[in-house]
Amino acid sequence: MAPGAAGTPDAATVRMTAQGEVIGLVTEDGAHSWRGLPFAAPPVGDLRWRAPEAPQGWQGARVATNHGAHCAQISNRFTAGDDEPGALIGSEDCLYLDIYAPPDALEQAGAGKPLAVMVWIHGGSNVWGWGSSYEGSKLALNENVIVIPVQYRLGGLGFFSSPLLREVAQRPEDRAANFAILDLIASLKWVRENASAFGGDPDNITIFGESAGGYNIGALLGSPLAEGLFQRAILQSGGFDSTSIADAESANSPLPNPSEAVIAKLGADSAEELRAIAPETLLKVYGGEGGVDLPTIIQDGVTIPATPLRDAFASPETFNAVPIITGTNRDEMKFFHIASPALTKKFLGLFLVSRDKDFYDAVAEYPSRIWRIRAVDGPAAAMAAGGHDQVYAYRFDWDEGGRFFFTDMGHLFGAAHAMELPFVFNRFILLGDADKILFTKKSAASREKLSRAMGQYWANFARNGAPSGEGLPQWPVYSSAGGTLMRLDSDTDGGIGLLQDVDTMAAAVADLKTDPRLDDEQRCAVVAAIAYWIESLAEEIAADIGCAA
Repeated sequence: MAPGAAGTPDAATVRMTAQGEVIGLVTEDGAHSWRGLPFAAPPVGDLRWRAPEAPQGWQGARVATNHGAHCAQISNRFTAGDDEPGALIGSEDCLYLDIYAPPDALEQAGAGKPLAVMVWIHGGSNVWGWGSSYEGSKLALNENVIVIPVQYRLGGLGFFSSPLLREVAQRPEDRAANFAILDLIASLKWVRENASAFGGDPDNITIFGESAGGYNIGALLGSPLAEGLFQRAILQSGGFDSTSIADAESANSPLPNPSEAVIAKLGADSAEELRAIAPETLLKVYGGEGGVDLPTIIQDGVTIPATPLRDAFASPETFNAVPIITGTNRDEMKFFHIASPALTKKFLGLFLVSRDKDFYDAVAEYPSRIWRIRAVDGPAAAMAAGGHDQVYAYRFDWDEGGRFFFTDMGHLFGAAHAMELPFVFNRFILLGDADKILFTKKSAASREKLSRAMGQYWANFARNGAPSGEGLPQWPVYSSAGGTLMRLDSDTDGGIGLLQDVDTMAAAVADLKTDPRLDDEQRCAVVAAIAYWIESLAEEIAADIGCAA
C-alpha cells in the first residue's frame, strides 16, 4: 500500500510531545499527520540486540513530514521500489512511528472525548516491511480514530537467541531473544505517554496487525512486559506459534538458521564481535526465500514465557486477557501460490493462468483452513473454555478480482493473504500495476461498502471492545457451538453474515482424504504444501492418509 503524498509543514499541526515540539503536515485527505517520530534510541553499535532505550529529546520544533528509514532488511519480490532482490535496504536506525489523526482531534479531547488509538503492526514474515506502507489517514477520518503505524527490528536483528548476548546483558530485558517485541513494547509506552498530545486516549489503545504483525500481537498478548499497555487486540491472519530456545539456538535444530549456525558462518566468538558485523553481512548469512529465513517468536522467558506461547491462552490468568478479534482470509495461500511455476503458467506467453484449476484451488484451500484452525477456531475455543468470553472471529471472503482476457484474478488470487488490507485502510492499493485488474470499476461500489463496514467494525471494537454497532449486522462473541464466525464479503457475493461452521483439524483431514478434485498423488502434494509451513503437522497428516514421509 503506497503512502500518501508528502506535504509541507503546517502550523495547525504543532504539538508538544514528551521529547519536544513537533510539526507535521495535512494529508491530501485532510488528516493531520506526523511522520518519522522516534519512539526509542537508535539500536546501533553497542545497543544492537539490547532492549530499546528511551529516545533523546530535541530543541525547537522537529519537522515530522518525512517517514523514518525502513528497518534493515534484504529486499525481495514483495518489496517495492527499484532494488534488486537480495540487496540490503533500510537502516538499523529505524525505530520510528507515524501518526494520522482527524484535524479536530484535540478539540474533541478538550471537550472530554479523547479518541481511541489504533497502533498498527505491519507484516512481512518478520524479515521485511515498513510502517510507511500503511497510510492511515482515511481510516482515521472515516472512523474518527487515531492511527499509528510503528516499526520494529527485523530478521536476525529482531530475533536472535544466543548465550553470547546473555552473558553481557546489562539489564534483565537484554537477556531477551525477541528484540522486535521489545521494540513494539517501547512503541506502546511512547504512545501511552504521548497520545493525549494528539487528541488520543492513553487508556484506550488497540493493537492491530496482519500476518507477522498478527503473530507479534500474539506475543504481546502473552508478554508480561506488555501488561496494561493496550486494551484491545486485532489479529489479521496472525497466529500464536513460538519457538523454543533450543530450536532457536542449536545447530541441530529442525528450523533454518539457528543462531549457532549463524555465528559459525560469521566466525564470531563474542557479543562484541557480533555487534561489529555490518548489517548486510549479518542478514545475508541467513539466506532463504525473501533473503532471510530464521526462527521468530522465541520462548525466551523474558518477552514471553519459556513454555509454548499457545499454552498461555488456556487461562486469562496467564495472558493479557483483553478483548480480541482474530480472523483469516478464506484463500490465504493463494498469495504465495500465484507466482509458483509449478502451479501457474503464462498462456500464449502473456496471460497468467493456473495449470490445473481444481488442484490450484485445493492446494490453497487446505493449508488456508489449517491456518484458520490454528489462528482462530483453536485458540478462540481455548480462550472461551478458560473463561475469556471477549473473543470475536471472522473469515474474509472477498474474491471478486477482475479478468484480463485469460487471466482471472478472482480464481488466481481469490480472498488471498493480505487481501483484507485495502478494505481495512479503505485504500485499494495492493499489487501495484495488477491492481487495475484486481480492483475493477464494476466492483467499486460494493468494495467501498464492505470497506466502510469493516472500518466501522474495527473502530467500534477499538472504542468499546465490541465490534457491533448501529447499521451493522450483529457480531457475537465466538462460540465453539458454531454460528458466531463473521463472514466478511460484499453484498454481490453473499454479504456480511455469520458462518455456521466450526473448523477442526479432524474435519480438514477427513475432507482431504475424500476430496473428489484430487487423485492420490495430488492429495500427497497438498500434504507437501502443508509441510512447507508446519512440517510436524504434515507428517501426522501424511501418515493418516497414506503418503510417504
